[in-house]
Formats: sequence, structure tokens, C-alpha cells
Amino acid sequence: MLVGGLAATLLAVAGTGSQAAAATVTYPLAPGYDVNVRSGPGTHYPVVRTIPAGSSIPIRCQCPGESVTGPYGTSTIWDNIANGQFVSDAYVKTGSDGYVAPRCS
Repeated sequence: MLVGGLAATLLAVAGTGSQAAAATVTYPLAPGYDVNVRSGPGTHYPVVRTIPAGSSIPIRCQCPGESVTGPYGTSTIWDNIANGQFVSDAYVKTGSDGYVAPRCS
């Protein structure tokens, strides 16, 4: 009985882990840039923190916002990396000029 229960627990954990792994895809920031994280999708929103150069970020969802020009071009896409934290996609190497994550609701 213990073995069956353990197997079920391991399967449940494995299923959770694979879902968590899919949700934790990270993207590198442009080399040599400390990137401001803002409370909304535009430069007029307050800076809530700064991410150091060489870091990678998760993208929870993306939304349209203020146009920003950065090392990866000009973009109106803003990446939501945590609750109330946004980074301009112009500073994130996603491999695309378009959306790579669901739109924020």
C-alpha cells in the first residue's frame, strides 16, 4: 500500500513539476544593460527595481504599452515578469518581434 501511495505521489509531483517547468521559461536581457522594472507598461510608470545586466527573466504574460527603442529594436510590447512588474520587450531576447506569451488580462 505504501508503494502504491508513493508511486501516486511521485506521479502527482512529476505532473506538477512539468507544468512548473513550462511556466518558468526565462529569457535573457540584452548584454550590458541594467534594465528598469516598472509598475506598468510604460516609462511614465515608477521604477520598482532594476535587474542587473546578464540576468534572465520569466515572462508571465505580455501586453501593449508605450513604444520603447532598445538593443532589440523598437517595441510596444511589455513583458509582465511578476505581479505589478513590467519590462520593455525591446530589452529582452525572445527571438521574436511579436508576442511569445499569452496576453495579460
